[in-house]
Amino acid sequence: MKNFFKYVYGRRYEILFYGLLVVFLTASFVLYRLEVRAVIYPCVCGALAGVGMLIVGFFRQRNRRKTLETCINSGILEPSELPLPSNETEEKYRELIAMLLDREAKAREKAGSDYNSMVDYYTLWVHQIKTPIASMRLKLQNEDTPLARWLRLDLSRIEAYVEMVLAYLRLDSPSSDYVIKEYDLDSLVRAGIKKFSGEFINRGLSLNYEPLNTKVLTDEKWLQFVFEQVLSNALKYTREGGISIYIEDGALCVKDTGIGIDPADLPRVFERGYTGSLGREDKRASGIGLFLCKRVCDALGHSISISSKEGSGTTVKIGLERKEFKYE
Repeated sequence: MKNFFKYVYGRRYEILFYGLLVVFLTASFVLYRLEVRAVIYPCVCGALAGVGMLIVGFFRQRNRRKTLETCINSGILEPSELPLPSNETEEKYRELIAMLLDREAKAREKAGSDYNSMVDYYTLWVHQIKTPIASMRLKLQNEDTPLARWLRLDLSRIEAYVEMVLAYLRLDSPSSDYVIKEYDLDSLVRAGIKKFSGEFINRGLSLNYEPLNTKVLTDEKWLQFVFEQVLSNALKYTREGGISIYIEDGALCVKDTGIGIDPADLPRVFERGYTGSLGREDKRASGIGLFLCKRVCDALGHSISISSKEGSGTTVKIGLERKEFKYE
């Protein structure tokens, strides 16, 4: 009924015109002293015909509105799906929409092509830069001096940043490479620990880790990326003490004894580019690592949260639950 009144309101000028016509016709009969009843019949017939046209017009417009709502809700619009135009103005609007859709399709195709070119370029760059990294690592592997050990750690950091570049680019790729299977969490965690073992040793940091004996339904490569990012951050901001890795309430927890996070920064730590007060002090911070972790966890159906107190360490929890999944 509300839509009907809106439709009637939209026809208010036509209804007003009809009302004025009845008034003028009645006034003419009165001025010429004609029988007023003679004008009542055509006015009533005209009113009934007008009401009938209003009702028919309302149902036609309702059907057109439903078609348009279906197009809007589906998010997929083609000119052929639009209601047929009822006048020349609507035909021009239809042509305008078709032109805009064509422009959008061409712009989307160009953006996709540019994106793929960029990904191809940086993928090639990553593979090329890995060659000198591997060469440097090979030259340092027989060296056991403090300088060589620190250089190996720096090389590991460079490799992590290179992988971050690829992850950042592939995250929005339309062709996802997620492979969801059941994996042993311990093998994933041990691989990450092994990657940073040199940093634990060189900096004299302790590691508290016992076998987790947990299976997780996930994509191994992407979850390992998240874990390594979290572990890398924990090591970066821990000056003394150590890191604990354990399972709590179905979540993989990484707890450090580092400098902690300002409570004012906690709500925004997963925003892209946000580094907080610590990042302003540490110019190396990019604000990308935790952003990528959040995006990957969302894509995998996992959760990630951080609790911290400045000066008292940080705990990152990676929730391993999944609401929907498919076995490979």
